[in-house]
Amino acid sequence: MATQDRLIESTQDLLWERGYVGTSPKAIQQRAGVGQGSMYHHFAGKPDLAAAALRRSAEQLRAVAEADLTAPGTAYERIAGYLGRERDVLRGCRIGRMAQDPDVVADPQLRAPVEDTFEWLRGRLAEVIAEGQAAGELAPAADPADTAAAVVAVVQGGYVLARAAGRAEPFDQAVRGALGLLAAHRTG
Repeated sequence: MATQDRLIESTQDLLWERGYVGTSPKAIQQRAGVGQGSMYHHFAGKPDLAAAALRRSAEQLRAVAEADLTAPGTAYERIAGYLGRERDVLRGCRIGRMAQDPDVVADPQLRAPVEDTFEWLRGRLAEVIAEGQAAGELAPAADPADTAAAVVAVVQGGYVLARAAGRAEPFDQAVRGALGLLAAHRTG
């Protein structure tokens, strides 16, 4: 793996584990196995590297979600696949955790990948819901944008509940509840 990629990957992991303030340049260098000169050769500083790491985390989240949402099946089945896929629930979402980091949300460069990812995810879920409505699979009564926002909120809130409890069951319960509500809008 190239030095630049090791730095980004190490920063991704450290941001997820420790948050922005807890991710020091020294910790990044140690995790990546590179010296200070290598880090500053590739990045202007910690904010630049953190922004690159957040963009990569966002790209990875989008790729996984897109795979779930374009899988074969009905709109309900694709959303159920997205909600039910394997996750490291107790670690939370790499992107969602950053939305709770005051240093990330205060910096427009760091906040942008977080904001853009959630906007994309809500939009993509709304498209799937609208497809289901157009195909007659889902009742037209549910607003696609509102329903998509609720699905994203269930996932992010489920992570918070699971982390607070120290176990995955609250996340799983939130997913089951969301699927039950979505199932009530199925027409077939």
